[in-house]
Amino acid sequence: MKSITLLLMLMFTLVSCGGGGGGGSDKQDAIVAPQVPEETDPGTDTGTDPDTNTGLPNSAYTFDSNIKWISLTNAQKNKFLNAVDMIKRVVASEEFRDAILNHKYNGRKTFVDNNGLTNSQIYNKILEAAEKLYPSKNNKMDMEVTTYYSDNNVVGYTYATSKRIWVNRKFFDTYGTSSVAANLFHEWLHKVGFGHAATYSTSRDYSVPYAIGSLIRRLGPKV
Repeated sequence: MKSITLLLMLMFTLVSCGGGGGGGSDKQDAIVAPQVPEETDPGTDTGTDPDTNTGLPNSAYTFDSNIKWISLTNAQKNKFLNAVDMIKRVVASEEFRDAILNHKYNGRKTFVDNNGLTNSQIYNKILEAAEKLYPSKNNKMDMEVTTYYSDNNVVGYTYATSKRIWVNRKFFDTYGTSSVAANLFHEWLHKVGFGHAATYSTSRDYSVPYAIGSLIRRLGPKV
């Protein structure tokens, strides 16, 4: 009985991610939500970069990372570092802000599994970067990253009780920078507290991790 109870607890805390924003098989590829240019909400962070006219908050430009790399080769680490650089460029772009603020599901400006937050609040929560296990609003992606290999469709996973994410080399080894960045950001959004349905559905594509992971992949090569 104790073994069964422990297994059930692990199943509830494990967050594993297949395609789409996390990157995976074509069948599970996420759908990029329509971007509708209407009523842009500037968010609640009023600090702006004095050298630009974009209206972006300072925290968009200073968004950074504090990642502990676990048991990686130099080539693997460099691939991840390139992905992190891409993430920072995307976050510091107007396109990223506008896409989140204008993201729609079923005709409404909202995300699926949004924890009761508006699009503007989700954008600000990303910039604050306060993970559940690193609650300080330090404007940095704080986590540990390692790789593993499994011949299945799970691209990566994490536990709610762990600072670490695990990335499947089956996909990582062949992914380009934008797909690695999408998967990394997808998993980090879990650390911030956003979840999604465990099995594929069209609505899951509009969840915060999948939709914004896909946004990173789409914008990455353009910024």
